[in-house]
Amino acid sequence: MAAFLKKPLKLALVQLASGVDKTANLTHARSKVLEAAKAGAGLIVLPECFNSPYGTAHFPKYAETLLPSPPTKEQSPSFHALSAIAAEANAYLVGGSIPELEPTTKKYYNTSLVFSPSGALIGTHRKTHLFDIDIPGKIAFRESDVLSPGNQLTILDLPEYGKVGLAICYDIRFPEAAMIAARKGAFLLLYPGAFNTTTGPLHWELLGRARAVDNQTYVGMCSPARDMDADYHAYGHSLVADPGAHILGMADEKETIVYADLDNETIKNIRSSIPIYTQRRFDLYPDVSGEN
Repeated sequence: MAAFLKKPLKLALVQLASGVDKTANLTHARSKVLEAAKAGAGLIVLPECFNSPYGTAHFPKYAETLLPSPPTKEQSPSFHALSAIAAEANAYLVGGSIPELEPTTKKYYNTSLVFSPSGALIGTHRKTHLFDIDIPGKIAFRESDVLSPGNQLTILDLPEYGKVGLAICYDIRFPEAAMIAARKGAFLLLYPGAFNTTTGPLHWELLGRARAVDNQTYVGMCSPARDMDADYHAYGHSLVADPGAHILGMADEKETIVYADLDNETIKNIRSSIPIYTQRRFDLYPDVSGEN
């Protein structure tokens, strides 16, 4: 079996406590990313909307312009901060997500930026499935009141390690995107996400383990820390699941960093023991990845 993960990798999920001050949020993110890098992490992940409060009322105020790329520091202080932090940490950095304003269409997106250890932009993902839900008596939320959906799936290529599927929060509820990334060789599926105190207890861990067992890949889910004084109460509980859907590490609701050591042998063993990759019946149903 080919090596999906070319060499062992320490993953770090930074469950960040962010407030209303963008500059302070970026400074705080830097300190936590450098802490993770000092602990040996080669791939570090920040939460969804890490540079701002989460909520439709906040997206326009905190939105930054990313195109044409690279933007100026005035257009996107977060882009330049993330690039510099990745280089300082000498690690791959998934910059959670930030609100983005596309200047020509005036549309807003929920966008993740990924930087290499040299500080180069190597990936961008606009959230493809918008969080529009209504659970009677619990929570109603409509991202589509402000945001537009992205129109591309995202698979990152980390030359030293391999491929990583990247999506954002609500995207995890749609297994097709995860399956496409896994069938195309991803060893890890990453989801910066801000589930809340209603949907989190219902499905957060379940969805992470489900995507892991569906695809026999590692899964990382990185949440903001919970702030009960904010408009939106994030669930927290950032987690890493292995390809057998075992939880390797999970936070509580407070600010912390979750670490996990990833290796190819674990992927190889589970896929040899339960060989779903050679047992699929594409004569009965379509291969959504187009790899067949």
